[in-house]
Amino acid sequence: MIVRAADRVLVQGITGTQGTFWSQQMIAYGTRIIGGVNPKKAGAEHLGLPVYASAAEAANDRGFEVAVMFVPPMAARAAALDAIEAGAKLLVVLTEHIPAQDVMELIAAAKAGGTRVIGPNTAGLVTPGECFVGIMPAFNAKVHRPGRIGVISRSGSLGALICLNLVRAGFGQSAYIGVGGDPILGTTTRDALRAFEDDAGTDGVMMVGEIGGTAEEDAAEYAATMKKPVIAYIAGAAAPEGRRMGHAGAIVMGDKGTYRSKRAALERAGVRVLDAPTEAGAAFTKALGA
Repeated sequence: MIVRAADRVLVQGITGTQGTFWSQQMIAYGTRIIGGVNPKKAGAEHLGLPVYASAAEAANDRGFEVAVMFVPPMAARAAALDAIEAGAKLLVVLTEHIPAQDVMELIAAAKAGGTRVIGPNTAGLVTPGECFVGIMPAFNAKVHRPGRIGVISRSGSLGALICLNLVRAGFGQSAYIGVGGDPILGTTTRDALRAFEDDAGTDGVMMVGEIGGTAEEDAAEYAATMKKPVIAYIAGAAAPEGRRMGHAGAIVMGDKGTYRSKRAALERAGVRVLDAPTEAGAAFTKALGA
């Protein structure tokens, strides 16, 4: 799930306003985009790249490993299934507000087809100095810089804030993985922890969570077994009970998914939990002896 400069990327919805803007940024940064998909403009060129009628057509013509979706919610299911059936190894689902039944179907299809899904409602993936896929400001050196801290976040804005603070403290990132803020996700925080534990370019992991769901509690079980230090920040400490805070998955029901339950689970696992994002640099300086 860590993207590399050699990965070929297909942009579904490349001709739209957001697809165009972010494709330009990705190309300029070094992402290897091979083309895009828009059935209504198939056969045309956009940004100097071919536009295909489907992911299957793109796979037959040039091949790709990664697909990223700039498509509206009601079109997401069809676009995802198209990419999965075309053999995508990694599917980055930026779209939010996808109907839950569509999300369940596409994740089941991806599992059967051997496709890793990031999202839905993710800001994407960044490997500083190599490439990025999605809508993170990889091109801003104050936010993303090559280094050896892996960053996992449910929120794109909070993830960017943490990365900014790491860079200010002299740390860069080995990679950024935005798991997404929806209740049903293709890749969990625990999955991302495992990827960074196995990554030779990562020395420590920063986990950015928020209230709602049990992603952080589940991740805590794995964090307790890791050799690399894990530091966490959980947003929503002062959130009113039952109030959704930004993401569909950020809602507390009963005793589960609360700030206190998440923090307690992580601290039992030996994870240091920060009170503020500004503490990230000092925490890794201490953890890594840097």
